[in-house]
Amino acid sequence: MSLEVDVDHRRGRFRLQARFTAAPGLTALFGRSGSGKTSLVSIVGGLIRPDRGRVVIDGQTLVDTERGLFVPAHKRRIGYVFQDSRLFPHLSVRRNLLYGRWFVRGGGGASADLGSVVELLGIGHLLERQPDSLSGGEKQRVAIGRALLARPRLLLMDEPLASLDEARRAEILPFIERLRDEAGVPILYVSHSVSEVARLATTVVIMAEGTVTAVGPVQDILPMADAADGGAVLDARIVRHDEAFHLSVLESAAGELQVPRLEAPIGAPVRAYIRARDVMLSLQRPEEISALNVLAGRVVSIVPTSTAQADIRLDCNGAVLVARLTAKSVDRLALAPGRPVYAVVKSVSFERS
Repeated sequence: MSLEVDVDHRRGRFRLQARFTAAPGLTALFGRSGSGKTSLVSIVGGLIRPDRGRVVIDGQTLVDTERGLFVPAHKRRIGYVFQDSRLFPHLSVRRNLLYGRWFVRGGGGASADLGSVVELLGIGHLLERQPDSLSGGEKQRVAIGRALLARPRLLLMDEPLASLDEARRAEILPFIERLRDEAGVPILYVSHSVSEVARLATTVVIMAEGTVTAVGPVQDILPMADAADGGAVLDARIVRHDEAFHLSVLESAAGELQVPRLEAPIGAPVRAYIRARDVMLSLQRPEEISALNVLAGRVVSIVPTSTAQADIRLDCNGAVLVARLTAKSVDRLALAPGRPVYAVVKSVSFERS
């Protein structure tokens, strides 16, 4: 399923101008607070009628201002998951889930039944409990299940993890991954978290001051989104676990990487986001250092980010890595395009892909 958006809308002094096409999978709207992310999902969901534009889901036009077409929200077959779960406190988990089926009218949308949704989200043991007895992560899983049982054509998730602490976020992220990979429904996901986007997104839409500034695959676009730090995304897979030292060994195009033990099986794909500030460069392979990950590469380009710093783009056997160095370090190492170097990775954020 695809999503096509081309809208122009004013609210007071704020103007939203957004145009993009999203492929199947999870499309992340990424940007700072006030960039227009929530306004955009509200237009897609039918909560805001835009001044001008079109919204098309899988070939079905929901908004076309030139034709005077505006499909009401309740007829769009779109599931909405908010920052808070918004469960009905007087209903059990089972009855909250089944409430979503009340909205199903006719065919279309993702195929879902209670049993498959319960299994997908791992909430079978919660069915007879009341919402006030659930953790934040459990409530969000139930809210997602309720949205799925309405058989949506598209699932809108507006910062669904923003109200959760780190432990609860870690609990629910694997279920959103399963949702992306197994549920068969496209997801438009609002976030301002680089780590969430690196882990979950298929496509990234960067927004700034009401405008879409870039759209594309997460590997290409996310480093642009994290402009303050810069960085790169590496695809890898787990090849073994080092139980003695609680590490996982990963294979990537750039080379072998060792990271803290990941709770995933051998062969599982992972996605790494490596910030430029966490990469050091050496002209010789360093020895007797604490860093576990040293990757051979070649300088591709040097881009000054200020008078004092520059981003060094590396080609590591076809994979891209970025190091942010001081101008003095660039000069002292005599770095230039084509020069072979070794990248010392101080810190890595590895996520399931």
